[in-house]
Amino acid sequence: MSAFSIPGFDLAAFVDATLAEDLGSGLPGGGRDVTSESVIAADARFAGVMDSRDAITVAGLPLAAAFFHALDPQMTVEILVAEGARVEPGTALMRLSGNARAMLTAERSALNTVQHLSGIATLTRSYVDAMGGHATLLDTRKTIPGLRHLEKYATRMGGAQNHRLGLWDAAMIKDNHVLVAGGVGPAVARARDAGVARIICEVDRLDQIEPAISAGAHHLLLDNMGPDTLREAVAIVAGRVPTEASGGVNLATIGAIAASGVTYVSVGRLTQSAPAADIGLDFTPL
Repeated sequence: MSAFSIPGFDLAAFVDATLAEDLGSGLPGGGRDVTSESVIAADARFAGVMDSRDAITVAGLPLAAAFFHALDPQMTVEILVAEGARVEPGTALMRLSGNARAMLTAERSALNTVQHLSGIATLTRSYVDAMGGHATLLDTRKTIPGLRHLEKYATRMGGAQNHRLGLWDAAMIKDNHVLVAGGVGPAVARARDAGVARIICEVDRLDQIEPAISAGAHHLLLDNMGPDTLREAVAIVAGRVPTEASGGVNLATIGAIAASGVTYVSVGRLTQSAPAADIGLDFTPL
């Protein structure tokens, strides 16, 4: 279907499921685009141009192409802009030529995907810019269920790095784990003794730093600390493990937080609150 690939993500299954949802496959009377079938001749052909209405960072065009090719394998699809590119309003992103019904049926699924992912990439890029070259931006697990791989792909296109992908690829010891374990040190020690390869420990007080590092934490998440406290924390850590600032981060605060000396800043709203990018698709009969 496409050369586009994300580890752990099944593109064909995503395209099939998304189109099936829109077509009502399996529902009484479903499985068809009644508007296109009744209005557009089966052999009609369209040309189309997808373009940006705003300044955006682009993500998701190969997925849009996959939707169109799923319904018309012979459709000509020309992607005009690289993933992760920053474009101005009015920029043409993709040109299409093929079966008109296929284009109309795939249009909303393709646009929804590109608008959502480009919205995430665009917001992510604004955070990266606001950091002024300090630290590295991380995303979080605050993603829409079922879309994590795509949303984390979009943050990469915007200039962030991915934090852990899920519950499986690192231990993230947070306040509730600490409460049950009886302290930061015992919680980290349990993960260490279990052979966990990567242990991230959240600390919300400076006096928790030494116990966490001494017990074997590989990465400290400094939770809800202001820039002055973050600088103190970074001095205490003294480069022994990476440090991550989290909590209370927005576009107005991230510059000072990133400049505190932390290794990373994580922001949940990259995927949780990104508005859709304004992208359109206009067709012309051939």
